[in-house]
Amino acid sequence: MSRADKTAAIAELAEKFRSSNATVLTEYRGLSVAQITELRGALRGNATYAVVKNTLTELAAKEAGVTAFDGQFVGPSAIAFVDGDPVEAAKSLRDFAKANPLLVIKSGLLDGKALTTEEITKLADLESREVLLAKLAGAMNASLTQAVYLFAAPLSQTARVVDALRAKVESEGPAVAAPEAEAEATEETPADAAPAAEATSDVATGGDDA
Repeated sequence: MSRADKTAAIAELAEKFRSSNATVLTEYRGLSVAQITELRGALRGNATYAVVKNTLTELAAKEAGVTAFDGQFVGPSAIAFVDGDPVEAAKSLRDFAKANPLLVIKSGLLDGKALTTEEITKLADLESREVLLAKLAGAMNASLTQAVYLFAAPLSQTARVVDALRAKVESEGPAVAAPEAEAEATEETPADAAPAAEATSDVATGGDDA
């Protein structure tokens, strides 16, 4: 790879780190091309899965100000760059790893916070954002204006609001949800994610750098 190609690859990866809602670092040693393609299909609509070159990706992370993966770019690496729902992306990665133990979920980054493997698993166990917010809005007897704000808020803001509401609910004890809110939470199903264009090629081949 020429110096110009390396510079372009680093810039592209740095931009992916900056623009993604979340990122998850994995090791794919032993997975076949068909299995990686299957994982990409499972993530489609929420994340793109890119096989990356360790040294270039480490430089790109530093350029983007990301320190969550320091010292972890070893072995054949691939990153899920999440531009959709992080919970759904985490579910897809968790479920695929259960069926294909050769996929190792190493760590992640969400809203500027480093995530361990265990925290990514807990993220995958959460209900969808819409269902969780509906239940919390009902439990707190939120006004219509507050509910609209919560549903329209960016994911990073919503996560902070959810944490604050959860803490308040736990400190005050369980509240009785309004029947209407409970009905909405029961009947609501997540909207189908719009298909995202799959990356036409990886940034670079995986594996350790020379």
